[in-house]
Amino acid sequence: MGVMSMLVLLLTHPVEFRTLLQYKIWHEANRDISAPSEWKHSGWDRKSMRRCWEFLDLTSRSFSGVIKEVEGDLARLICLFYLVLRGLDTIEDDMTLPDEKKQPLLRRFHELTVTPGWTFNENGPDENDRQLLVEYNVVIDELLTLDAKYRDVILDITLKMETGMADYAHRASTTGEVYVEKISDYDLYCHYVAGLVGEGVTRLFSVSGKEAPWLGEQLELANSMGLMLQKTNIIRDYREDVEDKRYFWPREIWGREIYGKAVGRPAFTEMAQMYQPGNEQQALWVQSGMVVDVLGHAVDSLDYLRLLKTQSVFNFCAIPQTMAIATLCLCFMNYEMFQRNIKIRKAEAASLIMRSTNPRDVAYIFRDYARKIHSKAVPEDPSFLQISVACGKIEQWCEQHYPSFVSVSASASGTRQQVFDSYDARSQVAEATEKRDQERAWQKRLAAASANGKANGAAKPLGDGKEEFKEILMYVFGAFLLVFGVGVGAVWLFLRYYDRFL
Repeated sequence: MGVMSMLVLLLTHPVEFRTLLQYKIWHEANRDISAPSEWKHSGWDRKSMRRCWEFLDLTSRSFSGVIKEVEGDLARLICLFYLVLRGLDTIEDDMTLPDEKKQPLLRRFHELTVTPGWTFNENGPDENDRQLLVEYNVVIDELLTLDAKYRDVILDITLKMETGMADYAHRASTTGEVYVEKISDYDLYCHYVAGLVGEGVTRLFSVSGKEAPWLGEQLELANSMGLMLQKTNIIRDYREDVEDKRYFWPREIWGREIYGKAVGRPAFTEMAQMYQPGNEQQALWVQSGMVVDVLGHAVDSLDYLRLLKTQSVFNFCAIPQTMAIATLCLCFMNYEMFQRNIKIRKAEAASLIMRSTNPRDVAYIFRDYARKIHSKAVPEDPSFLQISVACGKIEQWCEQHYPSFVSVSASASGTRQQVFDSYDARSQVAEATEKRDQERAWQKRLAAASANGKANGAAKPLGDGKEEFKEILMYVFGAFLLVFGVGVGAVWLFLRYYDRFL
């Protein structure tokens, strides 16, 4: 943002200005990949890898910064993984390529991407990322230097994704447009283009040692992470996709008669009808049904994030998810989404980046946006009950894992301890339970010590029994008399020889 933009923001949205200022001052990049100390991991000293980092900046403005902050070699692995899939997507998206040319390229891309020297310069001049394929040999050179365990993950995901993309590209070329009929087809498409990305990065986390080996087997959760992102983008990009004749919303949702009956109209027969004048209310009911579908992945996403142990990996995964739930809230019941592409404000994005640092705070972000979504829902909406249930599941998950009446505070010494809300009735139960558990633990330790003493013929623990208690009192009384006698003697000596000292 320029100086004038910041000045206008200060005058019109002072709270947002403060948030952006805090982000600018306090949220500094944790890693400089161009620093000589990072060359071993980032590969910045190699011309080919340096060009790959430049392509990452050009092709992914939103993810580039997050990827670079992932620690160790993992940032370079994710960068190359992203560029491979971006190259594949560039071929699939190019409508100027005939199907007979596109099909062999897509279905052999996993082979071409490890063929030394291969490049492609036949994309249309208006294709955004065509330069990546023109210089694709730099990506290939870097892929060939990777350890086989990393390269195998990237190529396996590429093979799976290219198959799905080729099938959908062929359907689009034969019909002239992309239509998704059933929700199952919609889920499959999102799996190919986003769920597989979640699977790939999860497997890279595991084989790199940054996360537990078993995390690579949590493919259902990883798939839900990707689907939540992709479905949110599909909802937000409605107008742009419809104008390009790409109808990713499943007809099984937008063609439901119940949405038409709710406003006394027939069901939609074309997706383009939703942005036509007079169809506003029915379009919002359809959008509500789409939002319900996305919210079904929220709990899985939260479960996945709780499994991560490395901070930079957590940030990499959590920030896009919080952006997605914020975008979903912005779109819900907002008819402007059907007229143009809308985005969350920069200050809100900056706030989400600064807050998405641990599972508890991310869970509360999800809960807060779920509450906002639920507050926008109206009983007249045919999906009102489903929206309420989906938001309630998020609320329930947060209360189960991070109860709202328990907070964590840090002392001056840096130690952390949980604090109960005295105004919440559940605190009394929790405190009583904690006290009971402590007493039980003490009784168990006492019983174990007593049993161990008897087994070894040793004396019972000091203070256990009346005789021992009397003995302790005698020692204390004797010590008191000794101290008292010494004190009286010192006073007597002082008074006795006071005149001599003068």
